[in-house]
Amino acid sequence: MSKKIKISISKLYKIFGQDPKAALEHVLAGTGKSELLAKHEHVLGLQDINVDMQEGEITVIMGLSGSGKSTLIRHLNRLIEPTSGKVEVDGRDVLGYNEEELRNLRRETMSMVFQKFALLPHRTVAENAGTTLKVRGVPRATYLAEAAKWLERVGLKGFGNHYPHQLSGGMQQRVGIARALTSNAPIMLMDEAFSALDPLIRTDMQDLLLELQAELHKTIVFITHDLDEALKLADHLVILKDGYVVQQGEPQDILLNPNDPYIEDFVSDINRARVLRVRSIMTPLQDGQVPADAHGEVDFDDTLESMIAKSGGDTSHSYVVTRDGQAVGTLEMTHLVKALVPRAASEAGARKY
Repeated sequence: MSKKIKISISKLYKIFGQDPKAALEHVLAGTGKSELLAKHEHVLGLQDINVDMQEGEITVIMGLSGSGKSTLIRHLNRLIEPTSGKVEVDGRDVLGYNEEELRNLRRETMSMVFQKFALLPHRTVAENAGTTLKVRGVPRATYLAEAAKWLERVGLKGFGNHYPHQLSGGMQQRVGIARALTSNAPIMLMDEAFSALDPLIRTDMQDLLLELQAELHKTIVFITHDLDEALKLADHLVILKDGYVVQQGEPQDILLNPNDPYIEDFVSDINRARVLRVRSIMTPLQDGQVPADAHGEVDFDDTLESMIAKSGGDTSHSYVVTRDGQAVGTLEMTHLVKALVPRAASEAGARKY
């Protein structure tokens, strides 16, 4: 059964300048980003964006600086108005919302976690975490109790009466996540939420997000410029360049099948053994027949790195792949070795010989 589409973006354009509508006609006629700026003094921020985001999944939008990723996420709650296109939430185009509906969207449907934390320095940690409920008019005792619950969940039990300046950067970002969770909004927007953190703290925050998501099943839109972070978090990955989508899909598939030289360059230095999963390279069982000569069982979601350790590097081994205790495929270690080589390098090697 297919999942419900929670957010649908279709034919979305954003042009910055004095007359975006007139500039849009040039873009639709084939004018590119650099030419639009040089000849018409307008900036093409987003170009024909079409993305469906499934309910309960993490959609990661990534790209380098200037690719349009932060511009895109701000269209979802209409902090930025598009030049053209649709943004639908639960089947309704938010561009048609009146002021009251838009306020409710921002207060109750979508919460946001910012890169720079955006905590109020004169309010306690608990008061910051309860901000969204306070704005809705929830009684103080009620919103502080709800805030305390989520502060505990993100590892900040006992810090409710502290002030933001008394916390480390990682702890402040945990307050930001607690604030988003306290709102009980089904959609979380996270704009470079972990980019300002030190690497080890950043890894901890990624793990925390995945832990919470496994339980809460929020619809999360996560912005990042870091491919390792994107591959770790994403159920659905959208890669932007110069305001347009270069490739989107399941991260494992993008890594194995990049459809553009830009994507191939992006993924060329990734530790594929650590990122790729058994499920991406296994051979599905034919008629449910399990091979008798297999060297054991491995899980559908194991990394290739764990498989190399399990096999001791022996490429002659094969394994039965299981999911939820049921055999679903086989894994040949020779196939694993091939998957570790980026496609461009593999094809170059084949041409050489």
